[in-house]
Amino acid sequence: QENQTSRVTFTLLGFSEYPDLQVPLFLVFLAIYTITVLGNLGMILTIRVNPRLHTPMYFFLSHLSFVDFCYSSVVTPKLLENLIVEDRTISFTGCILQFFLACLFVVTETFMLAVMAYDRFVAVCNPLLYTVVMSSKLCSLLVGVSYFWGLTCSLTLTYFLLKLSFRGNNIINNFVCEHAAIVALSCSDPYINQQIIFFSATFNE
Repeated sequence: QENQTSRVTFTLLGFSEYPDLQVPLFLVFLAIYTITVLGNLGMILTIRVNPRLHTPMYFFLSHLSFVDFCYSSVVTPKLLENLIVEDRTISFTGCILQFFLACLFVVTETFMLAVMAYDRFVAVCNPLLYTVVMSSKLCSLLVGVSYFWGLTCSLTLTYFLLKLSFRGNNIINNFVCEHAAIVALSCSDPYINQQIIFFSATFNE
């Protein structure tokens, strides 16, 4: 199976149905990515250097910016590359790695938003106890749990993807290696993977 997967590749079609728009789309996505990177890094730097922003809300916001930066950097570079080169293939390892990282940061971001909602709930409903409830220890714990759960979900889904068998060149009608598309191209029984992603999506949403 190791020899087989080493020869497996995926082709990300992305926006290939619009050949005349490849360059304009490249410029648009490059601009969006640049703004996203600068905005998130600027947010993190501002929070770090300004002591007045060393509060639970901005602590969570800095981690949210970091996760958003990481997710953008996992997905966008390959999209930009596919818009300007004819070869849209990605290796089996590259595709699985992209999915693993994207899943990690998406799930982490979801729980980070839930943590921020809890923080605002405490600030509004219990303002006098806010500093006691939202201690630095609790904030670090909530952020750590978010990263841990994102890693757990990503590892679980990726592990079962690696149990599937693939052959030759597989076409993904998307610009990113998503779970459903990868499973659909497998030669193996997809039942377990479909059930796992169903329960994962139900819980994480």
